[in-house]
Amino acid sequence: MGWVVVYIAPNRAVAKVMKELLEKEGLLAAIRPLGGYYTGGKPGQFEVLVPSSEAQDASELLTRSFRP
Repeated sequence: MGWVVVYIAPNRAVAKVMKELLEKEGLLAAIRPLGGYYTGGKPGQFEVLVPSSEAQDASELLTRSFRP
């Protein structure tokens, strides 16, 4: 099972919120710093990932949740 990126968050806090939203709906989710590593307390973008088998459901959920 491969993992795919469904969202790029501007920082760790936003990534954690997205991860929790996905998990609340029963989807597996993970976050990782963009570039594969985190340099201490410096801000940076984070990827929100889900298993490839759940990517469509995750994308639809995020789209519904943040539609204006």
